[in-house]
Amino acid sequence: MELSQLKEMLKKAGLNKKQFAELISMQYNTVNAWGSNNAVPVWVKSWLSLYIENKECKELKEIIRENVCKE
Repeated sequence: MELSQLKEMLKKAGLNKKQFAELISMQYNTVNAWGSNNAVPVWVKSWLSLYIENKECKELKEIIRENVCKE
């Protein structure tokens, strides 16, 4: 995964590097250093993909709840 992909996925997830570091219980400096050598760990792409998918599912669930489940 390249740095540009990381930035794109973080944006789609609605996160910045500091928030991401907190979510994964990692030092911000470590996450930020990934950009300096373009070496983003392999697991990051799948983690962010699942995070984004989960976020989208929660948003869809809320829309359904508000519009379909009215009593």
